[in-house]
Amino acid sequence: MAAGGSRGLLGLWLLAAAGLAAGKAPSCHEVRTAFQLRQIGPLKLVPDVPTAESDLQICQHRAPTCCTKKMEESYQAAVRRERYQSIQAMNFELNYMIVGYVTAFQEAFESLLRLAENRTSSLFETAYRPMAKEAAEPVKKLFRDISLYILGAETTVEGAVLRFFDSLFPLVYSRLINPGITDLSEDYTECLRLTRQDINPFGRYSKNMVTELSKSLWASRMLSQALSLGIEVINTTEHAVLSKECSRALVKMQYCPHCQGLTLIRPCVGYCLNVMRGCLASVSELDAQWREYISTLEYLTNEMAASHDLEIALTGIRNSINEAILHAQLNGPQLSATVDKVCGQPKQEGNLSSDHIVPVKEATETQALVMAHASLNNKRSSLPLKASKNDKSRSLKKISREFINYMKRSRTFYASIAERLCEGDLVMKDSSTCWNGEDVVESYTSRVVSSGLKAQINNPELKVRGLDPLISNLIDKLQHFNQLDAEKAKLKLERWASRDAGSGGGRSEEMEASGDCDDEDGCQGSGDRIHTAGVSHALTFCQMAPVPDSPSCDAVSLLLLIYSRTRKPIQKTEMNQNQL
Repeated sequence: MAAGGSRGLLGLWLLAAAGLAAGKAPSCHEVRTAFQLRQIGPLKLVPDVPTAESDLQICQHRAPTCCTKKMEESYQAAVRRERYQSIQAMNFELNYMIVGYVTAFQEAFESLLRLAENRTSSLFETAYRPMAKEAAEPVKKLFRDISLYILGAETTVEGAVLRFFDSLFPLVYSRLINPGITDLSEDYTECLRLTRQDINPFGRYSKNMVTELSKSLWASRMLSQALSLGIEVINTTEHAVLSKECSRALVKMQYCPHCQGLTLIRPCVGYCLNVMRGCLASVSELDAQWREYISTLEYLTNEMAASHDLEIALTGIRNSINEAILHAQLNGPQLSATVDKVCGQPKQEGNLSSDHIVPVKEATETQALVMAHASLNNKRSSLPLKASKNDKSRSLKKISREFINYMKRSRTFYASIAERLCEGDLVMKDSSTCWNGEDVVESYTSRVVSSGLKAQINNPELKVRGLDPLISNLIDKLQHFNQLDAEKAKLKLERWASRDAGSGGGRSEEMEASGDCDDEDGCQGSGDRIHTAGVSHALTFCQMAPVPDSPSCDAVSLLLLIYSRTRKPIQKTEMNQNQL
């Protein structure tokens, strides 16, 4: 070590000279003080005066030293602890934002779910009282299945919705279409459930409900999974184990100057970057997938908050169910005829005589009168429930915007982690001298490598052996999620586009859309379909009208009653002849 380099080696000799000038022996007092303040280990490990320690493994210097082998071991434990705390501090804000958003998202979702369930329950309590009590459990199960789907359970929106309509059909059939039929046998009820998809009593509305919910809930489900993955990434990087080479390099950078009595000197910036980039080479490999992950988060948040609005989809369940029930009621005689062919005549349980069974046609007229009465007297109670302005669900869009704006700023989080660790008090920025791992110098002259595993082959400060298995597993998870999300998004869009195209004329995979379907098979003609749809939409509009005493509802209800009376009855003899 020549000229400038001799400065570091003379550190202890300068201390000794100062001590002799003051009439004192050389001391390791400053080293003991730093050792104690940083809580590195017990003070008894630090010698009182410099010694010629010969078994040091890291801080090897020719001059007398204030370090021992036991101190080196304590320094290694200290740098591992300090790096963990430093990375944890950097992760804190990111982790806080994700966990905070997860909490806000769950609270808002639960609030929306309760609101939607209450709206749906109120529909049955106000408009369909004969079946309200029995419909309570299917409604509860529908929203429970939706909640489980969002949380990542192995279920589907389509399965949840179709199971609900399977349970709903026997109630609609026996309480609304044929209100005179009571106490259906278990076998007959099961037949109604099993044949629901075949006879399609709810028309396109059940399919439409699946499509609309799938669009919004899929994005919410994927977002929930993405947030959980983000938390896993943060926790894994915090607890990533430092290699032996990294620990030794960190000790050499931070604590070897102490051995020479230089407790205030700091590493050169370039030297620190080389050490940190080598230590965090595996973590920096997360950069590419993390950037893609942030893009995925942005896409899912936009999908959930924009065209596939979660609140609109959930609160719209009530209207979808109402439309479906009205469709079944308006096609009551045809459905009854079809059910008779598939399931036969219902077998009564109990001692109900045939005198108490209301004929199908009469039942339909009676139900129309009941609906007309309900539309006039219960319009106020059947209005859609609205969440209060202070409801947490109302702030979901705002929270989502703030969250994704922050997350977009963290795109380079793992690419710049070494730079941020070398900021602050760790390095000497404004001083004319710094520590280069061997001596006190004016500048660091070795090559400064870039981030990433491949670049570390030229790192002059430590050898990097390969990718950390834990980080490798994390990269695979991020890559798999990003690819899966992109593939699912593409498939979903294609599927929804296909469904929307299929239902463009108001029909999809329905009984009435079949080319073989005609009036004699229990289906309506095209003119009847148009008329039925018009009455259905008009009645729904009346029931939800903001003007409680609108006279148009009387006309609509009367039109529904006249239409049910003048509908062409289905003759079973004609059906049997067609079958032959």
